[in-house]
Amino acid sequence: MNDGLNLRVICDYLETFAPTWLAEPWDNVGLLVGDADQTVRRIMTTLTITPSVVEEAVAANVDLLVAHHPLPFHASKRLTTETTAGAMLLRLVRHGVAIYSPHTSFDSCRAGINQRLAENLELGQIEPLVVKPAPEEIEHPVGVGRFGLLADAVSLDELATQAKSLFEVAQVQVIGRGDQPIQKVGLACGSAGGFLEMAIAQGCDCFITGETNFHTCLEAEARGIGMILLGHYASERFALRQLAEELAATFPQLAVTASQADRDPVRFV
Repeated sequence: MNDGLNLRVICDYLETFAPTWLAEPWDNVGLLVGDADQTVRRIMTTLTITPSVVEEAVAANVDLLVAHHPLPFHASKRLTTETTAGAMLLRLVRHGVAIYSPHTSFDSCRAGINQRLAENLELGQIEPLVVKPAPEEIEHPVGVGRFGLLADAVSLDELATQAKSLFEVAQVQVIGRGDQPIQKVGLACGSAGGFLEMAIAQGCDCFITGETNFHTCLEAEARGIGMILLGHYASERFALRQLAEELAATFPQLAVTASQADRDPVRFV
């Protein structure tokens, strides 16, 4: 068995990789559960902590869960087994499993989920949809979402078909005429319909996100901008698999895996 590493070392790396100052004000990021001085030998990445993921982590003797979606997320006055979140947290604590969540810091950072989405779609001239103030030592613009240019214009339906293949989903939701030409693309992972206006302001022909509400879809249709909804899970999960590979390469003395129990709760019939 490997000797492991101090959890603080791994937290410092994750902070450098996805700085917590990039997180949205409403978010809960960083080390959420655990002792920064505990020893870590096994890490598991997951998009979301669910009861199945908890059982998988406990069975695998995982010391650290790097979970994109925070647990806990909202402030709570009680921690009991009467709630799903409380039951999961108590089980993880009993088994010494720490939780670190990069969430919106990982969405927005230089090598974050939105950057990866843009690069996978082979966009050029990639920039943040919304630039955030950054420390003086940061030379490149950072911020929320991304937009960029396709090398050649394609139809909305062609781009949707390409996205289905890239992100391994059986179907996506599309708003707009299938034949409308797309070259400038805006995107934001997860549930990011609120950034539609920013994509329109940047002159995007299409906005890609995970999910949004009905009225945002109507607004996109009325404004003539195409929209592709990948599904929340599909828009983010791929990056957590990649993060497991990157953590394994950075810390070769540790056993690092991506959760196999992490699943999209939504299915189509």
